[in-house]
Amino acid sequence: MTSIKNKARKTGGTVRLDSEDREFLSRLTESMYLNPFSEELELIRKLIPDYTPEQFRTEHFLWTVKPLLNQRIEQLESKGIHRIQQLQGKDRTLVEDAFKLQAYLRVVPEMDKLVQPRSNREGSSIEVPFGRQVVNQIKSRGFSEQEGVHLFALFYQLRRAYYFISHSLTGDSPSMKKLRLALWNNVFSYDIRTYDQFLVNRMEDFSTLLLGATGTGKGSAAAAIGRSGYIPFDLKKGQFTKNFNDIFIAINLSQYSESLIESELFGHCKGAFTGAVENHQGLFERCTDHGSLFLDEIGELSVPIQIKLLHVLQERIFDPVGSHNQKRFAGRVIAATNRPLQDLRKRGNFRDDFFYRLSSDVITVPNLSQRIEESPDELAQLVNLLVTRMTGQKSSSLTEMILEKLKRDLPPNYSWPGNVRELEQAIRRILLTGKYGGDLFVSGLNVEEDFVQKFQTGDLDARDLLSQYCTLLFNRFGTYEEVARRTKLDRRTVKKYLSKTDK
Repeated sequence: MTSIKNKARKTGGTVRLDSEDREFLSRLTESMYLNPFSEELELIRKLIPDYTPEQFRTEHFLWTVKPLLNQRIEQLESKGIHRIQQLQGKDRTLVEDAFKLQAYLRVVPEMDKLVQPRSNREGSSIEVPFGRQVVNQIKSRGFSEQEGVHLFALFYQLRRAYYFISHSLTGDSPSMKKLRLALWNNVFSYDIRTYDQFLVNRMEDFSTLLLGATGTGKGSAAAAIGRSGYIPFDLKKGQFTKNFNDIFIAINLSQYSESLIESELFGHCKGAFTGAVENHQGLFERCTDHGSLFLDEIGELSVPIQIKLLHVLQERIFDPVGSHNQKRFAGRVIAATNRPLQDLRKRGNFRDDFFYRLSSDVITVPNLSQRIEESPDELAQLVNLLVTRMTGQKSSSLTEMILEKLKRDLPPNYSWPGNVRELEQAIRRILLTGKYGGDLFVSGLNVEEDFVQKFQTGDLDARDLLSQYCTLLFNRFGTYEEVARRTKLDRRTVKKYLSKTDK
């Protein structure tokens, strides 16, 4: 200890890390700032000798590295390093990161309790009795009180983002891994250090556009982003300034007529139009700083409304209907559509400048058939998740029963035109009736039209004729047995011919 202190005096009151400490902390920093849904987390192999694939998820990585980190910090303390002011340059940055990670790991269990849905009713405050203690621990390492309060709020944001992105969007297919990676970057940018230093209070300037077919889960993706926003911590009151359920506001624009959309978005004054018997606060006014407004079905908006929204996004101000009292929009916009925007833009139904203002980030939510094609186990994972949500408990036997019914009643490579929303209702129908024959309207209509057209033009050979006729019957009656009875074919033969039409 004496030699270290003497050395500190000789180097102007600072201490230098030795090469071993510097190498360990460099690897630690390299890993801790990675996107937790990135394949690059393989870097933890350099840190953890007994690494196993089950530890690949970030939470497991953090808990696995915790004893190594604590041991290293104890070694630094034995050398007289207790506060960040004792180091300079790169060494100081490395030790700062180590102290931050140690504080984060200590608070994770309590933070996760705050994220549980039952603890966060809308409008309720989030009391954090351990907040001041954590801030004081951070201050003891040489950080200012302001830095400690901010780090505590950032820890809370990290836990919420991980929870909502990992729990709301199930599936291990490549497309779903890519989606979770994109959602994390949308919240924290590709480098959380850049976010922390420059963007944490500027995210209102970054709009997001979600693309994908109906029922793919664009709403869940939007909610994961919106509920993961930064929420400041009030040290005096010992609570976060907002509830994460209150900072995310959603509206489906297709529900409202042209005349009502402006009122819902911007609000109106009493007497502004017939039926306006009192003042109405619009969604733009209700969305506070660090909040997000989700505009679903943005492709349904008329050009005049697009122009008004563009003005709000550019100038951050708006007028309620019937008022000249300007108000400020302090939140972030997340928009979604299932419509082909390129076609709408070509026809002039969706303005280019509006598109560019919405597209700070464009994220595509994959359809269910793509996910199942990439990873056949995806269907079982989703069924298990949905069954658990519907019944309130996990049941492998119930999941297996539903999967068996789906395999029995649906043709191979069924396209799931309604995506996850259709799967959810298919599960409910099986629970009620014991069967599900697919979306007869969507799939059957296309098959019938194609069958009639080719039949009339003579473009069907015998095999195609039988395949398409079996498919038509299956879409109408929903079971292989009924198709076999009507065609006088064996059930296995029917299944074979049905598979031909899906290739």
